[in-house]
Amino acid sequence: MPRGLDIEPVTTWLLQNVTHLASPLEFELIAAGGSNLTYSIRDAAGHRHALRRPPEGKRLATAHDVGREVKVMRALAGTDVPVPEILASCEDESIIGAPFFVMSFLDGLIVRDQAGAEALGADACLRATESLVDVHVAMHATDVDAIGLGTFAKREAYIERQLKRWRRQAERSKTRELPLLAETHDRLAATIPRSTEAVSLVHGDYRFDNIVLGPDEQVIGVLDWELCTLGDPVADFCWSLLYWADPGDEYSFLSSPPTLHTEFVRRDDVAELYSRRSGRDLTELPYFVTFGWWKMACIVEGVYARLKAGSRGGMETQGLSAVAARVDTMLEIASRTARTL
Repeated sequence: MPRGLDIEPVTTWLLQNVTHLASPLEFELIAAGGSNLTYSIRDAAGHRHALRRPPEGKRLATAHDVGREVKVMRALAGTDVPVPEILASCEDESIIGAPFFVMSFLDGLIVRDQAGAEALGADACLRATESLVDVHVAMHATDVDAIGLGTFAKREAYIERQLKRWRRQAERSKTRELPLLAETHDRLAATIPRSTEAVSLVHGDYRFDNIVLGPDEQVIGVLDWELCTLGDPVADFCWSLLYWADPGDEYSFLSSPPTLHTEFVRRDDVAELYSRRSGRDLTELPYFVTFGWWKMACIVEGVYARLKAGSRGGMETQGLSAVAARVDTMLEIASRTARTL
C-alpha cells in the first residue's frame, strides 16, 4: 500500500461513493507534483481512476487545498479547457487523515523531462507546443462569471496579492535567514507594472508536466489546479514561459527540461505565439521573469521546510542541501535581474 493511504477505510469509502468500481482495488502513487499526492486506482475490471490528497505531515492552512481544485475542475467541465471529470470528493479527514477527491484517469502522454520528449519528432513537438499555448489562451479567455468562478478570488491587485502571499508563506515556514528574499520582494513591490488591468482565470503552474497529451499531441486534460486563482493572464503566461528552457540557459526551473529536446521551438517563439494568438502585450516580460524566479524560490523554500520537518510530496526530491542550494541560486538570479528593473 503506498504511503498516505489507509487501505481499508479508503477502499470502503470508494466503493460506496464512486459508481461502477469493482473490488479489490489496487493503488499506486504517481510521481507527479512536489506537493499534493496523486494515486492511480485500478479496480478488478481494469478501470482506472485517480485520487488526490495533500502531502503528509504538517501543512500551512492556505496551502494544498484539494477542495479548490475540485471547484475549479467542476466549473471548467464542458469549456474549451479540458479537465478530468470529478467523480467524488471527501472532506472527512478521518478516512485517510486529509481531505481528498477522485477524478477520471486520463490515459495519455505527460512529457515530464528530456527522456520523455525524445520520442517526439519535429511535427509532434510543434503540435504539442501549439496545443499547450492554445489551451492557455482559452483558459485566459474563459468567462469566469459564466462558469461560476467570478467570486472565486479577488480580482484586483494580482501581483500585490502574489507578493504578499508568497512572502507570508516563506515567513510561516522559515527555517533559515534569506536576506535576498526580502530584498527582492521590496524591489518587486516598488516596481509593479501598471500597464494591464486584465483579469482572468490563471492556473498558476501551467506546463507540460501538468497536462496530458492525446495521440495527436493535443491537450486532453489540464491537471494540478492547486495554485489556481483570478489574476493577470500575462503574469500567468510568463510564469509558464520560465519552464521553457533553451539550450545554453544558465539555470532552469526544472532539472531535466523537456524543451531542451532539439525539435522544440525556442522560448522567444513560444512567447510570440502566445502574444499573437491571445492578442496580449508582453512588454512587461522582464518584470514577470524576475517575479517568477523570486516566487519559485519561495515555493522551493517551502519544499525545503517541509522536507526538513519530515513531510514529503508526490515525487522523489533531492537531499536537503541540494534543495537549499536551488533556492539560493534562484534568489541570486531574481536579485540580479531585479536590479535592471
